[in-house]
Amino acid sequence: MLKMRLNRRIVLLPAAIALCAGVALTQLPQGIQKVTSVEGITEYALPNGLHVLLFPDDSKPKVTVNMTYLVGSRFEGNGETGMAHLLEHMLFKKTKDGRDVKKELSDHGADFNGTTSYDRTNYFETVAASDENLKWALSLEADRMTGMRIEKELLDTEMTVVRNEFEMGENDPSRVLEQRVLAEAYSFHSYGRPTIGSRSDIEHVPIEKLAAFYHKYYQPDNAILTVAGKFDEAKTLAWIAQMFEPLPRPKRVLEKTYTEEPTQDGERSVTLRRVGENPEILACYHGPAGAHPDSAALDVLGEMMSSAPSGRLYKALIESKKAVGAAMGFESMHDPGYIIAEVRLKGDQNVDEARDILLKTIENVAAQPPTAEEVERAKARILKEIELGLTDSESVGLTLSEAAADGDWRLLFLDRDEVKKVTPADVQRVAATYLKSSNRTLGEFIPTKNPDRTHIPPTPDVTALLKNYKGGPAVSQGEAFDPSPANIEKRVQRFQLSDGTKVVLLPKKTRGGTVVAQMIFRFGDEKTLFGKQAVGQLTGAMLMRGTTQKTRQQIQDETDKLKAQLRVSGGVNSASAGMETTDANLAGALRLAAEILQHPSFPASDLEQIRQQRIAGIESGKTEPQSLAMLELSRHLAGNYPRGDLRYVSTPDEQIEDLKKVTIADIRQFYQQFYGGSKDSEIAISGQFDAAQIKPLLEELFGKWKSPAPYAYVASPYRKVAPLDRNIETPDKKNAVLVAGELTQMTDRDPDYPAMILADYMLGGPSSSRLFTRIREKEGLSYEVQTALEVPTEDDGAELLGMAIANPQNEPKAEASFKDVLAETLKNGFTAEEVAAAKKAWLEERQVGRSQDGALAGLLMSRERYGRTLEWDAALEAKVAALTPQQISDAFRRHVDPAAMSYVKAGDFAQTTAQK
Repeated sequence: MLKMRLNRRIVLLPAAIALCAGVALTQLPQGIQKVTSVEGITEYALPNGLHVLLFPDDSKPKVTVNMTYLVGSRFEGNGETGMAHLLEHMLFKKTKDGRDVKKELSDHGADFNGTTSYDRTNYFETVAASDENLKWALSLEADRMTGMRIEKELLDTEMTVVRNEFEMGENDPSRVLEQRVLAEAYSFHSYGRPTIGSRSDIEHVPIEKLAAFYHKYYQPDNAILTVAGKFDEAKTLAWIAQMFEPLPRPKRVLEKTYTEEPTQDGERSVTLRRVGENPEILACYHGPAGAHPDSAALDVLGEMMSSAPSGRLYKALIESKKAVGAAMGFESMHDPGYIIAEVRLKGDQNVDEARDILLKTIENVAAQPPTAEEVERAKARILKEIELGLTDSESVGLTLSEAAADGDWRLLFLDRDEVKKVTPADVQRVAATYLKSSNRTLGEFIPTKNPDRTHIPPTPDVTALLKNYKGGPAVSQGEAFDPSPANIEKRVQRFQLSDGTKVVLLPKKTRGGTVVAQMIFRFGDEKTLFGKQAVGQLTGAMLMRGTTQKTRQQIQDETDKLKAQLRVSGGVNSASAGMETTDANLAGALRLAAEILQHPSFPASDLEQIRQQRIAGIESGKTEPQSLAMLELSRHLAGNYPRGDLRYVSTPDEQIEDLKKVTIADIRQFYQQFYGGSKDSEIAISGQFDAAQIKPLLEELFGKWKSPAPYAYVASPYRKVAPLDRNIETPDKKNAVLVAGELTQMTDRDPDYPAMILADYMLGGPSSSRLFTRIREKEGLSYEVQTALEVPTEDDGAELLGMAIANPQNEPKAEASFKDVLAETLKNGFTAEEVAAAKKAWLEERQVGRSQDGALAGLLMSRERYGRTLEWDAALEAKVAALTPQQISDAFRRHVDPAAMSYVKAGDFAQTTAQK
């Protein structure tokens, strides 16, 4: 997987660092030395050069192991582009001693991946916390470090998978445009080449070069091992010493990359012409390295320019209806990086006018200095995202890769500290330094008599920069909480508000005092909501645009002040709100959500912005294979309901037509007719909060808010659907998609439901599934292949869906393999070995899922809707655990009929035929 650096650093870091004050170890294993400790993260060094970062967090029963190698596409030479990413894929194949990496990851129920960027490659797995799982993960990374099979036989199948991933990116004009702009901006430095490489290099790289790259860089002295989560530090260090110290420090010396991009001396241009619907404009300016002091001010500048609704680009382009999207950010990297701005337009908007506004807005910042209010607002939003992120050990395990790649993992904290110090003068200075026309790459060239050039400062000495750095205080600890259904039920509190809304509360101590709240209010029925899909969608989209007491900007300022992430939205038959904040701010966040839901102002000036953005998104899908294929299949399976019925699936043109008809009066009328709570509404809160304080507050805020239109479920009962086999032509798209689906009669109360869950999991779930193993691993036809089983509670129209992507030339092979796997499974059933492995992995995935407060609140709310407790989940898991291979195979045969399966394929098949 490619790590696409499309946002400024602080957002790219999943806004994330969870910190904990680690307990100092009194005795270290022989040879291991402590290097430093910052905000609960402690660094150790082994004699062979491996560095280890330990971050203990007992609050959640999971542990993340992340191995970062300080090598990425920056280290590739000519003819070797994409080699670092290709090697990333190879490390999920086979070890020299016979270990099947993907199978082991799936068997342990791991949440795993690998990512490649310009400056580093990392591999990580998050598993349920146990000594067994942690020892296994450490042993796997020790084997992967020097013990992988880098052989032609394995490369031949994986190369086609990577090429398919390359083709998937070629379908995305936005991604290709960015690649072309960077290629023009960088004349010599490797940052001008996409990490995925060129197609020819992917196809022809010699196995000898790939193996040499592996043996050179995948060594202990070029790696950082991070362990984050619930674990015993002393035991973990002992296991690390046992597994990694035997790997010798290599005798070779790693050369530093030395290419420096020369100062740009004039505007540069690039034009991309491809099939698509919506124009885009990119403006790129060279910037400093991530470790440079200017990076913090550039982060603030990007936020000040991009944020809605106060950002300068937003006001100049979106508010004025000259574009539908605009953003800007600084991309920090090990070597001098870049500032990039993006504008998205609808097909009927003026590209020349938007380009002129974009450049004037960006390059006039120095002449129109930032105000103190603009800078403080941007800083507050950045720092809020960081602070909310300081609560999850898994994020730490992954985030540290980015800072380490920039020069040192402690840059993560230094950046945060530097953002706090940024002044309006700092932002004006960096804008004047870097945002110059002579430092710009865009779509045209203009000769300049007296060029005004930007000289980019060199990468700082990071060691000297961080010599005496200590960091700030650690975030407060949470409790060790067992996420089993039985333990959750011991803590849960349930009650109803005066209007009938059901409430479920789960108070517990969390790291940083974080808490998550979710709520949904349902209304209307099949008759009253007929023909109201468009107005319902737009009503929900306008909720956060202002209230009778607050403007949109004031709402955003209030969420930043409350250190909350708040989302309020609605659809045709429901409105919802979700928030993540801290214990001290929960009451304020709930009051703000109630104000948005109950007192929206629906500013008429915002309707057209939202309408055009939605239309632009619909138009973009008109040429995309996956959108078109999924739409065709959905329409076929949905049934022959009349247009306007809630179950009718509209075409893109029908959606656009309906959106264009909606007026602001329609929206206000829809709100008055439908919005409010009822016995069919639910609220769930999970995390650190005072239940005694929150109960009366919920009654005050929502107890008397009742919908005028009672809710009634709109059933979609099972019906027999004739199979469909259809091809859709999508010219100039290098990647094709296959989607498949059929209906089966089942509810989640059906005796076959537990068996079908596990059958679907083994057929097309994790990377050890049958379809993934056959189509991706064995045949190398597809980067992505999966299935999904959707089973309702209130009616019996269940769906089994499948999907695979492939080169248009390979789509028939992928389809044939898909059908062959289906037929073989129906004929021979499932084996005892794969059933045992699937049970273990599925159960551990559910346990890890319940350890996340956001997922847990959603689970509690969904169970409450049907009067269920988590005893239902415990019973389901017990039923799955007791299943035999024969029971699963028999259920699969009862509910899956190959003759009833529909197939839709979309791609540039005509071009493929012409090439033959």
